This record gives sequence, C-alpha cells and structure tokens, in this order.
Amino acid sequence: MSILSPLQIKEANAHLVALHRRVAELEQRLGTTEATVREQAESLIRKDEQFRTTIREITEGKDREIANLQERFLRSEETAQKLLGVIKEKDDVISQLKHRSQLLSKICQSRPLLDSLLLYMAEGERLGVFPGSDLGSESPVVFRVPQSNGGLNSNDNFSLCENDSEDQELEKTLFGTTV
Repeated sequence: MSILSPLQIKEANAHLVALHRRVAELEQRLGTTEATVREQAESLIRKDEQFRTTIREITEGKDREIANLQERFLRSEETAQKLLGVIKEKDDVISQLKHRSQLLSKICQSRPLLDSLLLYMAEGERLGVFPGSDLGSESPVVFRVPQSNGGLNSNDNFSLCENDSEDQELEKTLFGTTV
C-alpha cells in the first residue's frame, strides 16, 4: 500500500466532510420529505374518512328517501284501490238509478191509462150494486176505456171476467212491475 500524502489526506478529509454534509443535508431533506409524506398520508386518511362519512350520509339519505317514496307509493296505491271501489259502487248505484228511471218513465207513460182506470173504478164504486144483480155470477162486467180526449171509445171494451185472456195479458203488462 502506498502512503498517502498529506495533501491527499486533506482532500480526502474535505471530501468526507462534504460527503457528511451532503448526507446530513439529504437526511434532513429525507426527514422533511417523510414529514410531508406523513402529513399528506394523514390528510388523505382524514379526507378518506370525510368522504366515507359523506358517502354514508348520502346513502342513508337516499335510503330514507326511497323508503319515504315507497311508503307514499303504497298509500297512493291504497287510495287508488279505495277510489276504484268507490267508482264501482257509484257505477252500481248509477246502474240501479238508470233502471229505476226507466221504470219511472214507463210508469209516467202509463199514467193517463192508470188515471182513467182509477176514475172509472171510483165511478163504479159510486154507482154501487144493480138491483137484482147476482154478484156470484160469471157474467163479465164491461167497461169502456177513455180516449186521450176524455171521451169513451165504443170499440175499446175490456172485461173483468177471469176467463178473458186479453185482460190477463193487459194486467201482466201494466201491473207486473214494482218500483
């Protein structure tokens, strides 16, 4: 090995001192960088926690809103079903009222004939029984049906006899319905 000269030793020492300074400077920079990285990591962790909290709050809010909307939807469905039931009931009532209206119209159309019939029945009651007539006989009693002008039409006779089939048909058509 060769012996080093003092100048070489001095240069080597200066180089070592510079190297130590550089190492100390790099270590200081490394410490600063590590601190910065640590701070950034902590900041990222805090931000991550904040984002998770925000996402959890948004998710919970969304779930609450969905539940609220589902509840409102179910109430709307119930209301719609109730309204459909009311509509069906009202349709049934309307159908019944239409039928009654038709019956009333038929009765109103038959009223002049009924009024005339009642008038003749009242007149018959006022006349009473004929002297010498037999109430148990099968002889028909003949009435005259009034015309629309109030007079009697001699061609429109009808009988109260039980054997008269035309009168039975008339009874069925006029008095076969109830209101």
